This record gives sequence, structure tokens and C-alpha cells, in this order.
Amino acid sequence: MPDNGFTFLPLGAIIQTFTVNGVNIVQGFDTPEQYKSHNAPFFGETIGRVANRLSNSRLDSFNGKTYPLAANDGTNTLHGGNVGWGKKEWKGPTPVGLREIPGVEGLKGGESVEFTLTSEDGDEGFPGTVEARIVYTTGTVATPDGKEAVVLGMDYSAKLVSGADETPINMTNHSYFNPAGVDADTYADTEITLSTANHLPVDDRAIPLGNVAPFPNIQANTPFTLHAAEPFIDHCFTVTSTPSSVPVDTRSLPLDKHVQAYSPHTKIHLEVLSTEPAFQFYTGDGIDVPEVGGLKARGKRSGFCCEPSRWVNAANVEEWKGQMTLKKGEEYGCRIVYKAWAD
Repeated sequence: MPDNGFTFLPLGAIIQTFTVNGVNIVQGFDTPEQYKSHNAPFFGETIGRVANRLSNSRLDSFNGKTYPLAANDGTNTLHGGNVGWGKKEWKGPTPVGLREIPGVEGLKGGESVEFTLTSEDGDEGFPGTVEARIVYTTGTVATPDGKEAVVLGMDYSAKLVSGADETPINMTNHSYFNPAGVDADTYADTEITLSTANHLPVDDRAIPLGNVAPFPNIQANTPFTLHAAEPFIDHCFTVTSTPSSVPVDTRSLPLDKHVQAYSPHTKIHLEVLSTEPAFQFYTGDGIDVPEVGGLKARGKRSGFCCEPSRWVNAANVEEWKGQMTLKKGEEYGCRIVYKAWAD
């Protein structure tokens, strides 16, 4: 394994490893077969057609219809259903040459590969045939204090090609980070800074109530510590205050830093940036990977997630719906960037 860099899999267009100064900081498995049998946590997956939760396992109003969906999270549809995009085989990786990452200045390298997937009309109950694409671009960039950071840019796009006039879409990556290294049992002592404390309060089904409010005991741009048992967070933090103004393609918007993390054990820093109007921050309390078949056991809080995305359940909220509605002739898009370095 190189001291710095990434590996990917066609299954789910998964980010399998993210190595910084010789330390892998994302949870994953050694083989595609292990992902197929044990990846209930969605380690590294590309999530779609709709990331996060949709209420009542249905689309309330698309193409003038109601579409029933799989109930795989209580009464909700989670991460695209029973076999979402993260559990499908993508075509790739296909080299696409050197590229820039818009919003990342001074990038060195820029080697890029793409993965593509066709999601047929009716896939997991969703309307319309969608052609999706991800371009991964890797390189390095200098930090303000002169260190060399390894960078991954993720450019997501999708088009609705047939079978319906509109469909919902919300893509993201579901990596679980542990800046202390994935061989550590937990990420205990990791320092976290969120760019916003505003979040979507939820009901007992984890569906937003419709309002935005400050998250208890968190202040924007103020570090706090993740311990081995607390705090528990699995909430959508909002970057924009005007959800109705979010375009279906956000790639023309500024690249904003959502989360910063630092491990005092490895001295590794991590930043997650995106053009998206929200991000789900999850402390990984539900991780439960058993020690079987030669696997290393992974338990609760062995990784945390930052999932840049649209507002949760926006497809079923009329005032929020536009940000997640892809129409024929339009293109969905978003950009996510991971950046990490060691002191």
C-alpha cells in the first residue's frame, strides 16, 4: 500500500482505502466478496438513487403519481432501498486523463478515473432510467503551513434518459473515517469542527420535522472531541438557509468546508468539503461487523461519517423538493472533496 493515495472498487464505486502517511483512515474490506456479505454499514459506498431517508417508504408526488419503495429502515427507505447504487456493479475504473478539481488551487497530479452506472426505470421502485457518473480525481496540494495534503475530488453527475419526466436523486459517498487509523478500535480523542451548528430536528423515525434549529452543545467552527461513548450524532446539518434556491446541479456553487477532524494519536488532519446544501454527520454507533472469516471486527464508533448531500427527505417536502428533482433534459451534479495530511 502506498504511503498516500486511494483505491477504488467497481462494486458500489467504493472508496476502499484512503492512505495518509502510511495510515489507512477509511473503514473497508479486503475483497468484493467481503463487502457483499458484511457491508451493512455501507463502508465507502456511492449512495443513490436517493441518499439518506425517504419517509413512509414512498415518493409522495412524482410524475403525478405516488411510488411505493422498499421499507429497509423501519418505515423509511434508506440509501436507495434494498439494493441501492452502493451495492451494484459500476463500469470502471476507466482512466480519463489529468483533470483539475474546481475550487482546489495548486493541485499537483490530477489523475482521474470514472465509473458509470445505468439505473433502469423501476430500479428499487424509482421512476425513470438514469445514467449516473462519478469522476475521481487524485493529487496533492500544499497546506498553508507547507505540508503536503493528499486530495480526492469526486464529481457526480446524472441524467434522466427515459421512462419518466422526473425522478428524485441525491448522491453521496458513505466513507467511515478514523484519523487514528482503521486498526484502532475507535476514533476516541478525535477533534471535530463543524462549519455549522444548524440542523434538521427529527421525529422518532429520523425524518425531519420541517424546521431548522441549533444542535445542542455544538457551536459552528468550534472544536469538540469525539470520545469512545459520546456524543451521539446522526443528523443532517444545513449549510444553506434557503432550501428552495438549491439547484439540482450544485457544481457551480462554492466549495465549502463542512467538517475538519484531527487525531492527536496519528497527527492526521482531515477535511471534507462540498458544493452541497447539507451534510449528514454520523458518529457510527450502529457499526457491527463481526470477526468471522478472517475479518477484523469493527464495532460502534470505529468510524464517523460526513455525507454531503441534499436535505433529508426533500423529495417528499414540497418546499424542498426542487433540490432533489431531476427532470428530462437537465443534469444533476455535485462535487465532494476529501483532503488529509499529517503533521
